Amino acid sequence: MDRSKVIFGNKMPAAVYNNAVKAKERHISKYGDDSGVTYHLKAAPAPAIGDIWNVKSLSISDTPEVEFDEKSIIIGNIRMGFGHYRISMAIASAAYSMGYDPYWFDLHSLDGTTCGKVIAGQNKLYSMGSRLSQQIPLFNKAVWEPLNSEGFRQISYNCSDQKTAELMTPVFADIPADIPFAAAHVWPAQAAVHAGLTDVINVIPDNWPMALHLAEGALHTVQTPSTYIGYRMLRGMDKDRILHPMPSEDIAFTGHYIDHELVSNIETDNKARLSRAKNGAPMRWLLSVGGAGAQKDIFISVIKKLIPYIRKKQAALFVNVGDHRDVWESICAEIKGIGKYTKEHFDDFEATRRFAENALDKNVYGIHAFCHSDIFAAVYSTNLLIRCADVLITKPGELSYYPVPKLMIKRVGGHEAWGAIRAAEIGDGTYEMTTPAETCAMIEEMQKNSDILEMMCSCIGTANKAGIYNGAYNVIKLAEERRNIK
Repeated sequence: MDRSKVIFGNKMPAAVYNNAVKAKERHISKYGDDSGVTYHLKAAPAPAIGDIWNVKSLSISDTPEVEFDEKSIIIGNIRMGFGHYRISMAIASAAYSMGYDPYWFDLHSLDGTTCGKVIAGQNKLYSMGSRLSQQIPLFNKAVWEPLNSEGFRQISYNCSDQKTAELMTPVFADIPADIPFAAAHVWPAQAAVHAGLTDVINVIPDNWPMALHLAEGALHTVQTPSTYIGYRMLRGMDKDRILHPMPSEDIAFTGHYIDHELVSNIETDNKARLSRAKNGAPMRWLLSVGGAGAQKDIFISVIKKLIPYIRKKQAALFVNVGDHRDVWESICAEIKGIGKYTKEHFDDFEATRRFAENALDKNVYGIHAFCHSDIFAAVYSTNLLIRCADVLITKPGELSYYPVPKLMIKRVGGHEAWGAIRAAEIGDGTYEMTTPAETCAMIEEMQKNSDILEMMCSCIGTANKAGIYNGAYNVIKLAEERRNIK
C-alpha cells in the first residue's frame, strides 16, 4: 500500500505526491538506500532508566540476539529535543508498573543505517531552528512560528513524511509483527506500519493538531479532548478543502502521558508543597532547560530575580540544563557571584537520585545545578526533581502536562502555545509568560503570596481524581486490547 497517495480517504494532489517522491529521492541521494540490507537487533540495559524499569535499549547487531515474549513492549522514539524521550519514559514507567518489559528503540541512534542518517539530519535542522528562533525575533516571526503552527499542520507534509518513512523499514526485520509497539514520535509509528507491524500506537505529543503526526494504520492517542476533536476532523490540515475525518476507531483520548512514579505520589507530593508553604520553608523552583538549549536569556533573568530570595533563604533553585553544559557555563559567565550560592551535580546520576530523594523530606537551600552528558540521565533528572520541587519553570512543551505547579515561559514554536493553554485551563500551571519581565513578576508574586501555589495544588488533586494524568497507563491498556483483538 502506498500510504502517501491517500491519507484517511483524502487523495493527495498529483503535485503533492510527486514532491513527496522527489523528497524521498533526495534523501536516498544524500543518505543512501539500504532497503536490500537485513539488519538484526541486540539488547542491553538502557543507561539511567535500565535499573529503574528494566528497560533494554535495542541496537544493530550482526545476528539476531533478542527473544521477545508476551510481556515485551517496544517503545519507538527518536532524539529530537527532550519531549519525545520524556513521553517514551512515561510509557516505559507505566509499562513496567503493569508487568511489562520495555524495549527502547531509538531510530535516531541506529548509526550507519539510512533510517538513522535521515533522522539525524532532520534533528540537526530542527535544533538549529529552535535556537535561531530565540536569537532572531524576525526569523521566529516569519519562519519558525508559522512552520510549527501551520506548515507542519498541512496534510501535504504528512504525504512527504510517509514516503520518507519507507526508507526506515529495514531496521524492523527482527521485530515480531504482533508485538505492542508504542511510538513517541510519528516517524517510528509510520515506519512500524510500513514494516507490517499490526499493534502500533502512535503516541501524539502537544495539544495542537498537525498532520505531521499522522500515521495511518496505527491507533493515534492524544492527551486532551480538544486535540481529539481536532485530529478526528483533520481540522485545518488542508487550506483548500474540508478533509474526510479520521475514523473514530483510529484515535483515542487517553489523558496526559505521565510516569508511574509521579502519578502514584501526586497526593504525597502535593501535601509536602503545601506544608512547606505553610511553614515558611524556602520555595523550591525547578528550572528545566529544553533539548535544543534555547532561551538562555530567559533563564538568566529568572536566576537573577531569584538570587535575592535565595540569599535570604526564602527560595531554593534547581537548574537542570540536561546535556547542555555550555548553557550552564554561559549562565555562570553572565551572572556574577552565582558560584557562591551554587553546588554542581554533574555526570553522577546516582548522586542526583540521592539528592532528589533526600530533598523530599529535608530542607534545601541555595542553587543546585544538574547536568548529565548521558541523554537518559539528562531527561529523567527533571522527573526526579519534580517530586521535591514546588514550582517548575518550563516552556510549554511536554512538561506542560505534568502534575506539578508550573510557571510557563515563552514557547519555542507555535505548536507549543496550546500546551500552556491546557495547563492554564486545568489550573495546574500559569498562562504563557511572553517576556522575561512578565515571568519575573509572576515569580515575585508567588514568592510573596501562597494563594497561586495552593490553587494549583488543589487543581492537581482534582485532575488526578478525574484520571487526567493516567494517559501512559491507558496507552498500555489500548495496546493490550489491540493485541488481544488481532
